[in-house]
Amino acid sequence: MTDPNPAVEGGPVVQLPTRYGDFAAQAWLDSAGRAEHLSLTAPGGAAVPLVRLHSECLTGDVFGSYRCDCGEQLDYALRQIQRQGGTLLYLRGHEGRGIGLMNKMRAYSLQEAGADTVEANEQLGLPVDARDYAAAAGILKSLGLDRIRLLSSNPLKQEQLSRYGITVVEVVSAGVPSRRENLRYLQTKRDRMNHALAADLHVTTPLEGPTS
Repeated sequence: MTDPNPAVEGGPVVQLPTRYGDFAAQAWLDSAGRAEHLSLTAPGGAAVPLVRLHSECLTGDVFGSYRCDCGEQLDYALRQIQRQGGTLLYLRGHEGRGIGLMNKMRAYSLQEAGADTVEANEQLGLPVDARDYAAAAGILKSLGLDRIRLLSSNPLKQEQLSRYGITVVEVVSAGVPSRRENLRYLQTKRDRMNHALAADLHVTTPLEGPTS
């Protein structure tokens, strides 16, 4: 583990109007990794705010890839935080569970040859999950969020936040409908990475064709 009290530097708070509603946005610099992150906060009446730690995923978040569920989780999280109040931390430097974009594409190539997501990373000699949430904990502390409801299905996030001094009073499911394209990906997260996903995962969203 890295420093349990990582130094993070926050920039000015600005208003960010989005299709989900208005957020207070703030950029953060992680002095250890020199990565830049973003917090998006919406007011709410809950005693314990809803928090989502969202790892950067260019293919899913920007291009809408269905190989993973990242883009749909981001969409769901922003809607829930706008509705309930809370904060989303967009964590950069987490691409491909921390292995970077180039290695993520290499892992995709191995997956197309038959490997699952865990096997692909192992065949590349890379960690299955290289992410660290020290900076996320530092940002949450800077925002005064030391007691949260965590929107996640990943036990690693709760474990690391607790280790860094953030109290997770509740874990809220972040599951989104599974698709033909990401079914094996989700099954691997459940079976090999202990994510809290349904035991009977199956295709629940029909394949969408191109629109004109």
